[in-house]
Amino acid sequence: MDPNLTPNQSKYSIDYLNQIAPQEKKPGLGNKLFLFIIGGGLLLAIIVGIFALTSNSNGPTQKMQTLAARLTTLKTISDKAQKNIKSGDLRSSNSSLSVFLTGANHDIVTPFANNGVDIKKIDKTILAKEAGTDLTNKLEDARLNAVYDRTYASEMGYQLQTVAALMKDIYTNTKSKSLKDFLVTTDNNLTPIKNQFKDFTQKSS
Repeated sequence: MDPNLTPNQSKYSIDYLNQIAPQEKKPGLGNKLFLFIIGGGLLLAIIVGIFALTSNSNGPTQKMQTLAARLTTLKTISDKAQKNIKSGDLRSSNSSLSVFLTGANHDIVTPFANNGVDIKKIDKTILAKEAGTDLTNKLEDARLNAVYDRTYASEMGYQLQTVAALMKDIYTNTKSKSLKDFLVTTDNNLTPIKNQFKDFTQKSS
């Protein structure tokens, strides 16, 4: 302490120095708000990411793969069925169905590829589910019991209804114009064939 300063002068000098010295900044409301915004943004990003993954696993991609696999299986079954059908009307309807499925399986490639689905790389679980094993066994039993035509018309009619419903579901959940166009055209071509199977089933009941 300067011996020339009085006690009061010394006190005032120290107080003054304390006032002008840099003060340690404490986190204020602004910093807390910034951290809150950053944290909220990260949380929102995580939620959106989870939602996107969930949507992809149960959304159009999975349904598109299911449709592709189902159309392929129905083509195989319809081709094998032709030799077992006795009714001329049902044979004609089944022939039209086979032609329709050939076209649909061809036309499906590009719009599906444009929407991320390669029909040659369908998920194995979906392929197994859409293999048509139960339907094939049921038709074989019907053949052995001499009720093939009636059973085939009924079962195939039901399968075509599921195809139509699946296409409608995909149409509702996609924004792709090329995919929508494919689905509309395919459904229009399927409707008269579906009605033929329905009419045969009603007549044979």
